[in-house]
Amino acid sequence: MNQKKVYFIGITLIALVTLFFVIIGKLDYAILMMMALFTLTNASRAKSFKEQGHERESKWMRYLSILFAIAFVVVFILVFF
Repeated sequence: MNQKKVYFIGITLIALVTLFFVIIGKLDYAILMMMALFTLTNASRAKSFKEQGHERESKWMRYLSILFAIAFVVVFILVFF
């Protein structure tokens, strides 16, 4: 399967799960899912920028994706432990 399709399916699923948690009022889980969503979208943008030849922007998006991945781990620990 194409990597863009995988990113699209993952982003769509996480967005729907985030919306579900917002609707039922579990905002701590919604924030956790938003961190995962930001990680995936920034990783997808980094890959897209690199393919277009925008090296500096790609590096910026990659680091931003790493930052949100770290934030995801921190929020996960705070929510579940």
